[in-house]
Amino acid sequence: MRFLVVLALCLLAALPARAEEILAGLSQKQLSLTVNFEGSEILVFGAVRREAPLPEEGELHVIVTIEGPPTPAVIWRKARRLGIWVNVESMRIRAAPSFYAVASTGPLEQILSLDSDLRHRISTRLAIFEAREDATVANPAAFSDALVRIRQNENLYQQLESSVTLERDTLFSTTISLPKNLVEGSYATRVFLVRDGAVIDRFDTEIDVQKAVLERWLYNMAYEQPFLYGLLALGLALFFGWGASAAFRVLRT
Repeated sequence: MRFLVVLALCLLAALPARAEEILAGLSQKQLSLTVNFEGSEILVFGAVRREAPLPEEGELHVIVTIEGPPTPAVIWRKARRLGIWVNVESMRIRAAPSFYAVASTGPLEQILSLDSDLRHRISTRLAIFEAREDATVANPAAFSDALVRIRQNENLYQQLESSVTLERDTLFSTTISLPKNLVEGSYATRVFLVRDGAVIDRFDTEIDVQKAVLERWLYNMAYEQPFLYGLLALGLALFFGWGASAAFRVLRT
């Protein structure tokens, strides 16, 4: 941890200063999805640089978001008909984030103004608000809320209030856990500096999540050459089945 603090301070000294400027770094910027991938933890750290004394008024806060590649989703509403539950209405969302985490130094509704939230789409609800596709649905907000609940249960949407530590209004850090059920792609990482509810600076970077070489080869074969993939799976099943049978015969003798 001491090394990260020293690194953040050195980076701050190397850049031209503004009134209040945020600079951040990640513990890792690349993830490889292997067969035994069980998730990973990303440390986001940094510091605030100033060219003037610390303002006496206005509380300072830091918000960190990690947003996965957008994916389409169809949300269904169930209702009881003739004693059974059936799907009665649906809404299609063109591009909701496949993963979304919001970490902050305090409760989001207390430290961030609605105007800043609307402008930067920071809260989980607003991250999918503009992606709604079906204008004919009577109550689209209920479907969006349902999507948030579903993905929260899958640990794909995370609301991490008060999980960012901010020391002396200068050094900050937080840890965000990425689950094992990630999709490939670029994960946009944003760090916001907030004072009096308004965003005064922003830092953007990304995390590259890709399948390992073997996993990618098998994935591509399954979708691009399903016949060969089926033959390979059948051959491996026969080979390991014969191997297990041979080993069992040897053990019995």
